[in-house]
Amino acid sequence: MDPTSETKAKFAKETVDQISKLEFTSEKTKYSNDALTMTTEMMRIYVLEAAHRAAAQAKSEGSEVVELEHLEKVLPQFLLDFV
Repeated sequence: MDPTSETKAKFAKETVDQISKLEFTSEKTKYSNDALTMTTEMMRIYVLEAAHRAAAQAKSEGSEVVELEHLEKVLPQFLLDFV
């Protein structure tokens, strides 16, 4: 996937911040603005990459519609690629 490609996919920083707070163990833990921006962009890229891989899997199986099973098939390798 080309990281410079144009896409309409967006994540709200506020949403990423709130989701992250579910995992923070201390109320004093906070994101700096730059860290939140970077984390939000990383989340967007990961989701787009997973979607692209699922679409490629669907296409390889002759399907024009991406189903949950296509994502499930690519997810193990996807997760290993980002370890």
